[in-house]
This record gives sequence, C-alpha cells and structure tokens, in this order.
Amino acid sequence: MEQKWLFLFLWIGMGKTKKSIGVIDGQGGGIGSVIIKRLREVFGEEVEVIGLGTNAMATGAMLKAGANKGASGENAIVQTVKTVDILTGPISILLANSMMGELTPKMVEAIASAPAVKCILPLKTPEVEIIGAPREPLPHLVDQLIKRIKEIIVA
Repeated sequence: MEQKWLFLFLWIGMGKTKKSIGVIDGQGGGIGSVIIKRLREVFGEEVEVIGLGTNAMATGAMLKAGANKGASGENAIVQTVKTVDILTGPISILLANSMMGELTPKMVEAIASAPAVKCILPLKTPEVEIIGAPREPLPHLVDQLIKRIKEIIVA
C-alpha cells in the first residue's frame, strides 16, 4: 500500500517538470511561428510550448510550427498567461489595441501582470520607437531570445 502512495506522490510531483513557454502572436502568427521553430530546434521536447494567438489563424500557424498546444482569443490568453513560466512575443503584445486592434487592453493587462518572465522582441511598430534597441533582423533577435531563455531555464 505504501508503494502506491509513493508512486502517486512522485507522479503528482512530476506534473510540471518542464518549463512552459507561452508564445503570443496575432494576425498571421508569422513571428510566433519563427520563435516556436527555433525553440523546438534548440530544446526539442524539453519545454512545453503554448501558442497563444489573438485569432485562430495565428494559433494554427504556431501549432503547425510545433507548439504543444494552442489557444485563441482574449479569454484564452488572459487565463493562460497566469500559468506559464516564460512569455514571449513582439513588443506589440504589451501595447493595447496593437496588431490592428487584435490586442485588447484586457489582454495587455493580463500579459503585463502575469508572474512569468517576459522576454520581448523589440520589433518596430509604426507608432512606437524603441530608443537604443538594435535594429536587427528577426532571425538575429530570435537567436538572442533563445540564448536568454536558455539562461533562464538553467538558472
């Protein structure tokens, strides 16, 4: 009987051994897909990747890129960002009404308030200039992102 309880205890404790990474994107999900492909190349299945799309098309693209699971829309994002260890995406995920209005103020508040470490890509948006941020192409920024996520996971 004791072995049964030990097994149950160990099984429950193993419930969240992988770090979880929420990748947030909108519109067509292109940026999120690039991030997820690189996460899979570097980490394989060592991390759980959740594609959080502002719409179904973005979520579908991130699932195709290798996300373990995906969810779409305001409520899905608001609820899921509370549960992951790391959140990532372009700077626009912190700007209300960005991505042509797809990022609602409620989403932005949930993302900014989430306990997860936020690793944000400084991609230029028309109405926001990020002074001091390097003007790097997306693949270089994603390489820097992956390097930082490695540091966070190892710590």
